[in-house]
Amino acid sequence: MSNSNYDLEWRFENNLMPYSEAIKIMESRVQNISENKDSQLIWVLEHLAVYTAGISAKDQDLLFKNDIEIIKTNRGGKYTYHGPGMKIIYAMIDLKKLFYPANPDITKFVEFLEFWIIAVLKNYKIEAGIRKGRVGLWVNTSEGEKKICAIGIKIKKWISYHGVALNINPNLNNFQNIVPCGIKEYGVTSLAEMGVCDFNQEEFYKILKIEFQKCYKQFFKNSNL
Repeated sequence: MSNSNYDLEWRFENNLMPYSEAIKIMESRVQNISENKDSQLIWVLEHLAVYTAGISAKDQDLLFKNDIEIIKTNRGGKYTYHGPGMKIIYAMIDLKKLFYPANPDITKFVEFLEFWIIAVLKNYKIEAGIRKGRVGLWVNTSEGEKKICAIGIKIKKWISYHGVALNINPNLNNFQNIVPCGIKEYGVTSLAEMGVCDFNQEEFYKILKIEFQKCYKQFFKNSNL
């Protein structure tokens, strides 16, 4: 991280971003990264309300149709909801650089994303974790285990895109129209529902960057990110 050639840009959007527009921007950026025309990017934003269907999505996982837009996408995973109150963290990272001199490892990269967001949530006194056979990050609540963060990535020319969706204070009722990530047995929660009532956006952005640096050093000591 102290490397003077470090080429990771951070971008934080203040306005709600249409999902389809974000996809076009990401795909263009990934192409530029692969051609060494642009830096790697972590892009944090919130979307206008949308249901997205990943490559594993099943028709029966859309329980009710309403006026929220439905978009098919090429990321991994099934149905999920994005909307105001959710921080979407898109990670456009060159895995060849990240893992050099070792070979790129997609599983380890996903573990890094999980480890990073778990560390972020600890700043809010929320203990999140992974569960075998269930994608995303989970927390224990008085109503049982619930998902607080979804993860779905796509790899093109060893460049990652898509990423993480962290529930800050979204309308959780919108998850009831789908089977989130194909998992019926468990609910969805948020920082607000977990008692974080004084969420500060600028502080959150600082925490994201600080914990990224810490986790990066632990996972990729020899990286050329």
